[in-house]
Amino acid sequence: MKFFTDYTNLVLIAIALISGGLLLWPAITRRGRGGVSAAEATTLINRRNAVVVDLRPAAQFAAGHLPSARNLEMSELQAKIGQIAKNKSNPVILVCQTGQQSQKASQAVSEAGYSEVHVLQGGLDAWQKAGMPVVKQGAVK
Repeated sequence: MKFFTDYTNLVLIAIALISGGLLLWPAITRRGRGGVSAAEATTLINRRNAVVVDLRPAAQFAAGHLPSARNLEMSELQAKIGQIAKNKSNPVILVCQTGQQSQKASQAVSEAGYSEVHVLQGGLDAWQKAGMPVVKQGAVK
């Protein structure tokens, strides 16, 4: 008990708890948003067979998209939300140009019963800036 009554030890314990909380803070806040970086999205696609849904118009999709992406325009999302994946426990990654539209769509997809919905942070722009591959009309760029 003497350990806890010593002022120096209490200060060290407080510092350890505060620094631990600060280290965990980014992970906690990221989980709430559901956003993933390009590297995290690649891991989800390769290791967990994540379904990638590109919410941009067909013309933008044809101009360049993630290699395994399916195109489902925002306007069609509500009507075709049940067709995203056969298994609703598979991760779903929503992609748009900048990440704004995907953020809006993520709630609707979650409400449709998909248990793990992620948004590609920064959208296709961030994907390309990270040097990740983009498919253009059947060819990998």
